[in-house]
Amino acid sequence: MTTVFDVNANDFIVKVKDELKKIEQVKMPEWAKFVKTSSARTKPPEQDDFWYIRSAAVLRQLYIKGTPIGVQRLRVKYGGKTMNNSKKKREKRGSGKMLRVILQQLESAGFLQKATVKNQKGRVITSKGKSFLDKLAAQVKKG
Repeated sequence: MTTVFDVNANDFIVKVKDELKKIEQVKMPEWAKFVKTSSARTKPPEQDDFWYIRSAAVLRQLYIKGTPIGVQRLRVKYGGKTMNNSKKKREKRGSGKMLRVILQQLESAGFLQKATVKNQKGRVITSKGKSFLDKLAAQVKKG
């Protein structure tokens, strides 16, 4: 059985992005065209479908980690370094609102659920989400 671990990440994210566009619960909000993805960035994303790319990448990360992941951990993952001329470069976190809305949309689509583990907060991938990603991984590997 082919899993997410067996395929190239870039090819896989492109495939998942195309499939997420077909799901009605995952839609890019109107405000998303005008906001930056991190305070370390100087401009908003220029790609038209960056919302679906980020959603696919978040879904893949939740599959790979397997443990509950919350917004704060994802903010660190999708942050970056500031590009100051003479000052020291500092780590900045990614946009929390954007990641929160993506998680909520994926949860409403049935791919994620809130963690039920006692001392851990965040979201985990459901069996529906795992099977969705495994089917797409098999298609990517097949060619």
